[in-house]
Amino acid sequence: MRKLLNDELDRLSVDRFRESDKTPLIIVLDNVRSLNNIGSVFRSADAYRVEKIYLCGITAQPPHKDIRKTALGATETVAWEYRDHTIDIIKELNEQGVTTCAIEQAEDSVTLRGFKPSTKKVAVVMGNEVKGVQQEVVDACDTVIELEQYGTKHSLNISVCTGIVIYDLFYKLNS
Repeated sequence: MRKLLNDELDRLSVDRFRESDKTPLIIVLDNVRSLNNIGSVFRSADAYRVEKIYLCGITAQPPHKDIRKTALGATETVAWEYRDHTIDIIKELNEQGVTTCAIEQAEDSVTLRGFKPSTKKVAVVMGNEVKGVQQEVVDACDTVIELEQYGTKHSLNISVCTGIVIYDLFYKLNS
């Protein structure tokens, strides 16, 4: 097999990306500290045409060189907005009929594999690298989704976890 060259990948221009249909998926970053993680989330969101990212609390905002370093231009394509408080955007999304999901380890959580979206649009909340999703935000969400893990850490890097969630929900929401 021959690797494809960059000019064979049929990449969208920024304008074509902005005009394209989006996956009805919203990512909410709840107090994410690492600028590299934020950039990586943007890059994964671009890959699967995520509708929007909300950056909340202490989550840094573009433009920043460390976000740009891992986003590779995705901050220019993926729509985003900053909010002071994560709980405010979750309440707004709930009022709009969006299914809100905290990605967290919690009692009565559902596995990502077992999660079946009940609405046409889903928002997932990704939490702080140490503390996770705030409890008040977990309480306000419609459900909690947990990624099954079988090792000793029971912890994934937020950008890795977000990539897995986006990939899975892309196919569930577009089937």
